Amino acid sequence: MGVAGCGKSVVGEALAAALGALFIEGDRLHPPENVARMASGQPLTDALREGWLDAIGQRMAASVASRQCVVAACSALKRSYRDRLRGFCPDIVFVYLEIDPATAMRRVGNRKGHFMPASLVDSQFATLEAPAADEAAMTLDGTRRVADTVATALSSLAR
Repeated sequence: MGVAGCGKSVVGEALAAALGALFIEGDRLHPPENVARMASGQPLTDALREGWLDAIGQRMAASVASRQCVVAACSALKRSYRDRLRGFCPDIVFVYLEIDPATAMRRVGNRKGHFMPASLVDSQFATLEAPAADEAAMTLDGTRRVADTVATALSSLAR
C-alpha cells in the first residue's frame, strides 16, 4: 500500500513470486469511470473507491478461500479503506511503502502508459493516513532496492 509511485506493483509482484502467491494488481480492477476520472486529473472520492476496494477484497477472499496465498497492490491510503479490505480478509497484513512527495512526483512523472497523472500525487499525500500502531502493518522505505524491500517484508512476515 501507499501513494502512487511508491513501488506497490513492482514490490508486490516480486513479493508474490517469492511467496509463490497470486498477485492482484489493484489498478486493473478500477472501473472505467474511475480510470477516466483519474486520467483527467480528478482524484477519486471515498464513494468512488468503494466498489474498487470491494473488487480487490473479493478477489483476495476468493484466493484465501481456495487456500491460495495472495499479494495485492492497492493504495489503501486511509484506515477506512484498509478496514474495508480487512472485512474480506481479517488476517491481511499491509506493507506500507513510504516515500516522500518529490520521489513520488518524479516516479509518476516518468511512468509511461499509466492513467494516473503526476498532478494527482499531491492529492494522494493529502488523503494518506499511515497505518497506526494497532494495525497489522509494516512500514518499509519505498526508496530501497526492490530485492531488499522484499527480503525485509519476508523476514517480517515470517515472524
